[in-house]
Amino acid sequence: MHLAANTSGVNTVALSIVIVLFLVVTVMGFMASRWRHEGAAASLDEWGLGGRSFGTFVTWFLLGGDLYTAYTFVAVPAAMFATGAVTGFFAVPYTILVYPIIFVFMARLWSVSHTHGFVTPADFVKGRYGSRGLSLAVAVTGILATMPYIALQLIGIQAVLEVMGVGGSGNALARDLPLLVAFAVLAAYTYSSGLRAPALIAFVKDGLIYLVIIVAVIYLPSKVGGFEGIFEAAKEKMAKPNPVTGKPTGAFIPTALSVWPYATLALGSAMALFMYPHSITAVLSSRDRNVIRRNASILPAYSFVLGLLALLGFVAIAAGTKPIGLDGKPNAQLIIPQLFEDQFPSWFAGIAFSAIAIGALVPAAIMSIAAANLFTRNIYRDFLRPHATPAQEQRMGKLVSLVVKVGALLFVFLLDKQNAINFQLLGGIWILQTFPAIVFGLYTRWFHRWALLGGWAVAMVYGTITAYNVLNPITGKHLGGSVSTIPSIGRSGYIALTAFVINVVVASVLTVVLRAAKVPDGTDETRPEDYRADAGDPRVRDLPELTG
Repeated sequence: MHLAANTSGVNTVALSIVIVLFLVVTVMGFMASRWRHEGAAASLDEWGLGGRSFGTFVTWFLLGGDLYTAYTFVAVPAAMFATGAVTGFFAVPYTILVYPIIFVFMARLWSVSHTHGFVTPADFVKGRYGSRGLSLAVAVTGILATMPYIALQLIGIQAVLEVMGVGGSGNALARDLPLLVAFAVLAAYTYSSGLRAPALIAFVKDGLIYLVIIVAVIYLPSKVGGFEGIFEAAKEKMAKPNPVTGKPTGAFIPTALSVWPYATLALGSAMALFMYPHSITAVLSSRDRNVIRRNASILPAYSFVLGLLALLGFVAIAAGTKPIGLDGKPNAQLIIPQLFEDQFPSWFAGIAFSAIAIGALVPAAIMSIAAANLFTRNIYRDFLRPHATPAQEQRMGKLVSLVVKVGALLFVFLLDKQNAINFQLLGGIWILQTFPAIVFGLYTRWFHRWALLGGWAVAMVYGTITAYNVLNPITGKHLGGSVSTIPSIGRSGYIALTAFVINVVVASVLTVVLRAAKVPDGTDETRPEDYRADAGDPRVRDLPELTG
């Protein structure tokens, strides 16, 4: 049981610890502006990519802080708690699959980007295909997919605040003030320090998460009957009929019918993860090619922790945790904060809550920077101010990062949480449709630029309409999931992967047609040797010689 909560229902001990740790990372965020900077000139490379100077150690924490977010901490065990393995545990194999994928192609993207000074994936697409239209499509898709992702980080912070008893009553301003303060501070140090701020804070975030999860996995099973009791309780809950649908509540392990949804979700999610702008931003901030390959080898350590985290959803079932919000309604998103609130002393619950809250700030900062990089390079410079100086690009990036954060706040305040989750599902479908232009382009110039744009457009329309038509089996509302029947196969699968196949087929057919019609293609600015260049190569632009 927690040790201290005052008469208003606020866990003051936990809240105090959260405030102290938040102040610590705030100071670190502002101090980061001088970290590894060496007085370099103002530019988007310096602010938005940390001077492209991060070594293996820093990049490992940065990528971990970027990919394993507060919403991961909240949503994965919540899905395990609510419906079992198909919707929750698929995250573990997909994070295992993703690292061999990035080992193969991300080093090539790093090399060509550093050779030509590309800051965003859309920069590469424009240079490779000579097409501002295709580059714009990639940039807009990245921004659209990132906005709800940032909003979900806010939901992670809200879950912590709600379990601590903060913001449950009074007017809207009083309820939302803690979140406003947190993101005002985040906006300030991101504006000041750029990518260096989340890179430095990621050390604290990842350390807290490792500590909290390992302690929880060792300590909690002994309190709730051991792992045998945990799995029995989960199996029993998943077998019970849902009172609304009459079907089992969920799946303890994937059934024969759920193999295709499970497998396609894992594969499609793995392919999509490093298409997100924030993932690519973290990669391009690396000092050399080998940093990326070493990280692809050691980042699976996070997958191990993610597996332990997912199991906490089953631990909550065995513990009888009741995730009830301050509005009196059940909310599965609260399950992990509530589990820690119920089972640990308040001081340790405060550390766990801090891990989730700081785990929101790091990826939210990187995501806003990545979206700002896309807007600045591929909309502002390409279409509005072609002759912008590096300093002007940096100023615009800083301003756009603020606008993106405000947009994410409005997303949360004006729409309910389920809408934010639904839009995030759409974001995963959309972002995978940039895979052909980016990844195929790293190996071949066969696809015609207009064919890639056509395939992207068809897949975006198909994916969006199909996702909209999925009805929630309990509420009957649209955008009820990310799995639907695959055309001509008759099995259910991840909509994003189906749309991706359609994308590739359309792009291939159109390429044949356009080349037969001798439609002019764009100019390729890259050369084969650009994809193998490394730090120290004379073709690579102005890489700082830093260590660490």
